[in-house]
Amino acid sequence: MSFIVRTVARTADGRDIVRPKSFDKAELSIGRSPSSDIHLPDLAVALNHAVIRSAAGGAVEIVATAGMPFLVDGKSTEHERFSASPGANIRIGSHSLSVEPGEGDEKGAVVITVERVGAISNASEEKEEARVFSLASVLPGRRIMAWAGVLLVLAIFLAWPLVSIHTQPTDNSRKVAFHADELWTSGKLSQVHRSLENNCQACHVKAGEAVRDTACVACHTKVHDHADKAKLLEAKGSPGIIDGTKQFVGGIFGIQPGRCVECHTEHQGQTAMPVTDERFCTNCHGDMSKRIDTALKDADDFGDHHPQFEPTIRFVGENGLPSFRRVSLDANPKEDNGLKFPHDLHLSTTNGVAQMAKTLGKAEGYGAPLDCANCHIRDATGSSFVAVKMEPACGACHSLAFDQVGGTIRTLRHGDPAQVVADIRAFYRAGAPRNPALQGMDRRRPGDFASAAQRASFAQTSAMHIGNADQAIRAVFSKGGACFDCHTVRATGNPTTPFAVTPVALSRRYMMKGWFDHASHDTESCASCHAVKGSKLSSDVNLPKLAKCQECHGGQDAHKEVPSACAMCHDYHRNDFAPLMVRDNRARGKAVEHIQEKALKKAGAGV
Repeated sequence: MSFIVRTVARTADGRDIVRPKSFDKAELSIGRSPSSDIHLPDLAVALNHAVIRSAAGGAVEIVATAGMPFLVDGKSTEHERFSASPGANIRIGSHSLSVEPGEGDEKGAVVITVERVGAISNASEEKEEARVFSLASVLPGRRIMAWAGVLLVLAIFLAWPLVSIHTQPTDNSRKVAFHADELWTSGKLSQVHRSLENNCQACHVKAGEAVRDTACVACHTKVHDHADKAKLLEAKGSPGIIDGTKQFVGGIFGIQPGRCVECHTEHQGQTAMPVTDERFCTNCHGDMSKRIDTALKDADDFGDHHPQFEPTIRFVGENGLPSFRRVSLDANPKEDNGLKFPHDLHLSTTNGVAQMAKTLGKAEGYGAPLDCANCHIRDATGSSFVAVKMEPACGACHSLAFDQVGGTIRTLRHGDPAQVVADIRAFYRAGAPRNPALQGMDRRRPGDFASAAQRASFAQTSAMHIGNADQAIRAVFSKGGACFDCHTVRATGNPTTPFAVTPVALSRRYMMKGWFDHASHDTESCASCHAVKGSKLSSDVNLPKLAKCQECHGGQDAHKEVPSACAMCHDYHRNDFAPLMVRDNRARGKAVEHIQEKALKKAGAGV
């Protein structure tokens, strides 16, 4: 025997909705359990209340399984058998189950119609099933709970942190523990500010107030501001509706544009402070000349729109006073540095200079043609070079020796023309002979003074006791002399000091508005960037042009080239230090010191 269960539900407007379901089995379970074949959602009904099944002779049998009675045609019982025709009416809790034989297409099946006819669990008729099984009756109302939640959030996340801020000491002496104001922290401090983790008031001076620039400069005392606030706003141009609204609202709370924290963001995790994004620069500098009158060139992405480099070049005016001016490398500028030095001559691999270096050998620190490292030595940071000194860099070939006393060789004082004149006069005043090292207009062959030939010549002239101090002085400061071929010499008209040498002023830093780190380019040779092998004059500014750098470096979002944002070469704060992202030379400097000492010893061995 099969069963057809029709569940009747009634809508709010009184319509009946009938959902039939067929069961091709001999027994159906009845109960509150959702797994029951006939589900009766009523607390007065047991989970497995009863079963209804077919019996012999076409009868239907219902049996209680939880020991709880039910009504069959008004009679309370726990077991009842009745004929499928005419059927029976069963009442379990608030539900009525009408059993009747099927007709038509349903003939041969028992039809059970399930309908709720009473209040659930003896509650009022208006209550719905969802409300009967909910906890609304034992909890406060939704409005009360909502306001309670709001007050709880304000108490925990506003009042408690404020109390913590005002009750804690303002220095770094508060105990290392959890404090309520940490609930406002958006992330860990960066490595550079890690020591302030227990001292929020160092930056957040007043509760509820944004970080002010005064809090930053309290520690960063030698930082110069980027530009005048009014000029900075003018350079930015119209902020637009969205940014203008933000500025207006920020102004109400004392937050002005151009603050330190606009670029230097904190609470981004225990890493190095994030480098300033390129857009913070290019938003203004991309087309700034259209908005304000400025000498600065428009600059955008390094790979696409960057002006040619303009190094600071030294010039000498008619009055002899030096001046410094930024000149574009496109103009191929010449620098007045007071030195005569041909790079191409010294870097040749075949001429006399190269042969001299080979002759001196490895014992003197050479043994091969000269290269850049023979004269240019890294400084302690590894990013730049120490000033070139004549004695260690040049003295191995260009000796200033002029006399020998016992085993000691006397040399002219480099860099002090007056002392050179005084030493020569004293030499001849003492009755010394005319020294071959100080005579004639022919330039001496580079090399050590104490050679066998010079010692023999010195012995001959010593016996003759002849000499002329003025002639020797003219020879030293004239063409072919020890000073003339490397320095700019001028006559003074003063008998005491008849000649003067223009001081050498070599630039140690050309890019005063930017920064370049040599240590990051150790994989490249000097000549791959500096065109020195074809430079015949020391006045040549042998700096690589923009196009040379762009062969390897692109913009911030470059994929094929090295990504290079503005902060890689420029610093927001103008000073003599490198930008933050390359200011890591302390650890690197220790390793470079070893290289520097080794190079100095190598150069000094040739003196």
